[in-house]
Amino acid sequence: MTIGTSLPRIDAYAKVTGRAPYPGDLSMPGMLHAKVLFARRPHARVKTIDLREALRVPGVIAIFTGADVPNNEYGLVLFDAPVMVSAEVVLPAIERKGASGIGNRDSADRGNGTKPFDGVVRHVGEKIAFVVAETERIAERARDLIHIEYEDLPPLVDVHAALEPNAPLLHPHYPGNVMKRYRIRKGDVESAFAQCDVVIEDIYTTGAQEHAYLQPEAGLAYIDEQGRVTVQVAGQWTHEDQHQIAHALNLPTDQVRVIYPAIGGAFGGREDMSVQIVLALAAWKLRRPVKIVWTREESILGHHKRHPMWFHARLGATRDGRLLAAQVEIRADAGPYAYTSTKVLGNATVTCVGPYKIPNVAVDACAVVTNNVPSGAFRGFGAPQALFVAETQMNKLASALRMDPVELRLRNALRDGSLTVNNTPIPPGCSLVDVIEKCRMKNEELRIENDGRPISQFSILNSQFRAGRGFACGHKNIGFSFGFPERCEATVELYGGAEIERAVVKHAGAECGQGAHTAFLQLAAQMLKLPPDRIELVLSDTASSGNSGSASASRLTFMAAHAIQGAAEQALRRWHDEERPAVAHYVYRPRPTTPMDDATGAGDPNITYGYVAQSAEVEVDIETGHLRVRRIVCADDVGKAVNPQQVVGQIEGGVVQALGWTHLENFVTHDGHVLSSHFSTYLIPSVLDIPDRVESVIVENPDPHGALGIRGMAEMPFLVAAPAVVAAIHDATGVWINDLPITPERLRAKLRS
Repeated sequence: MTIGTSLPRIDAYAKVTGRAPYPGDLSMPGMLHAKVLFARRPHARVKTIDLREALRVPGVIAIFTGADVPNNEYGLVLFDAPVMVSAEVVLPAIERKGASGIGNRDSADRGNGTKPFDGVVRHVGEKIAFVVAETERIAERARDLIHIEYEDLPPLVDVHAALEPNAPLLHPHYPGNVMKRYRIRKGDVESAFAQCDVVIEDIYTTGAQEHAYLQPEAGLAYIDEQGRVTVQVAGQWTHEDQHQIAHALNLPTDQVRVIYPAIGGAFGGREDMSVQIVLALAAWKLRRPVKIVWTREESILGHHKRHPMWFHARLGATRDGRLLAAQVEIRADAGPYAYTSTKVLGNATVTCVGPYKIPNVAVDACAVVTNNVPSGAFRGFGAPQALFVAETQMNKLASALRMDPVELRLRNALRDGSLTVNNTPIPPGCSLVDVIEKCRMKNEELRIENDGRPISQFSILNSQFRAGRGFACGHKNIGFSFGFPERCEATVELYGGAEIERAVVKHAGAECGQGAHTAFLQLAAQMLKLPPDRIELVLSDTASSGNSGSASASRLTFMAAHAIQGAAEQALRRWHDEERPAVAHYVYRPRPTTPMDDATGAGDPNITYGYVAQSAEVEVDIETGHLRVRRIVCADDVGKAVNPQQVVGQIEGGVVQALGWTHLENFVTHDGHVLSSHFSTYLIPSVLDIPDRVESVIVENPDPHGALGIRGMAEMPFLVAAPAVVAAIHDATGVWINDLPITPERLRAKLRS
């Protein structure tokens, strides 16, 4: 049995010894170096791009602009963003006469130049030019000598102002600056509120969050031995990267190859394009290897953030705690381009009233176009913002009813057969009640272990500090949603004579640090009944593997288990039929989901769900507003733990990342300009900021939809840390916090008021 055992991670030794090649470590003979010129202004029209002085720098090989991109557009959901903002390019006289030096600028390669968004900068991280030179220093010097003539336009950075009837239109694709709307109508909300004994109503806001992965954006592009444009880069979905590169370069997909070396973290931040297309463009034009490594500031400016959101929420119940009605309005700041905002908003819409049976629900949600840094995928994908609201509303309701918050949840929790906000039954395998109970039981064990004493001796020795406890729970989809056609492919090859001597497993799934490749090995060993050391993995290369889908949506292990199982079963059948070698390729497709109805939100949007419950113990310094999270108990249903140690690692990492978003990480902008563009101004949790203890409770209720009962869980530990901490702050101080992050200034002001 390999499933359920904590095998050492297969990439651990190479990573801790420095032998694992990350994109920034790659090198090739004849390699060139590149730098990106960012607009660094939130809203402007580019009138001219003057390359004359930059091209005179010795060692500059080429400078590419939007005019060099055949299809100057990209996007994960919609092609609504330019690869580089186009404008008139001013060249030295010799270049205007046709000499080489800026790439192949014949008419066939210039791009169509007709995109409606060409020529307009819509956020500070827009790319204007891509400089390629013999060294990185030369590329930097040339980049700084590019002169851009801008016509500055007023930035629109407030979601409410962007929705005003007289607001300027920021993007021709989105009338009224609305990117997407969702609407849920279940039952009769107004009549239900009239019957409620208690109604909780409030406004909430959540801030942006920087992914802060260890490895900034980097990559190497070249032409491989078969003439393919090849990009080695860190990402989350090799085949989607391949598709977008091929589209932008107007190449057949099989002429583009994407390989992932070691990836230094992702968390959703690598779902959208960063360096992939511009690297591929340069290698394709120059026929030489080209490498780039972003600085941390460039990384913070150049990739998307967690969506800031605004909520107006109402929740009503009877005196005995039975939920009757919920109403929520959501305004999500999408920035100027779609990225994954349409899907993130859908996830927030589904989760914003929590995992509860509520007969009457009304939700109005919209993603709003602004000139802020684009928003996109981040661990939890809209659910953390929504559940912060839903669970804080529940905790306020419990306080108003003088009811135990856990008991209130148990009275209303979704169970198998319960109708969701989409007015369809929750998918089978709903284990929310068990997760809540397991979290409560662990807390009781710890209380007895602590002999009922306060959280720490410091709390009772110093009256400046107050201690408190809070609880929250939640749910989130596993797998893609809203009718997207899910799939995951795997290939298994068996070699040997009388018996299987070795196996090769090919899979494109990305190892972003979550331990997916170790899980793949354990799954294959279990299904082939082979020791792990007789299995070779060929991974994350579009040239060798079929489409695996993204390392996102808590889906990769869940989906890969089905794909590897299907390929293993077929390969074993062929082996028993005397095929030598036995090779099988399998495409797993789960049950279909459906979009939400535009008028009512009715539908079956998700394959299945994951469930989590958390409690938090905190200390609050009532003089300074500083917050210390002492302990988190986190119970997650994983269906079946493939590698328990890795599950614990995901819980601990997810909790710490969530606490960063909750009270440390303050992404500050002013009129669209990023003011916290370094780790000296954007603070992430250090070893001194993490809880004294994170108690990981692994719950294993087999998911009926999962191979071997496996249920995705990587995002679940993040989901409800914020509302649990907010409830603990209220328990300690009597104040409720409605706005994230809970900075010391914000908390101190609330305490003073």
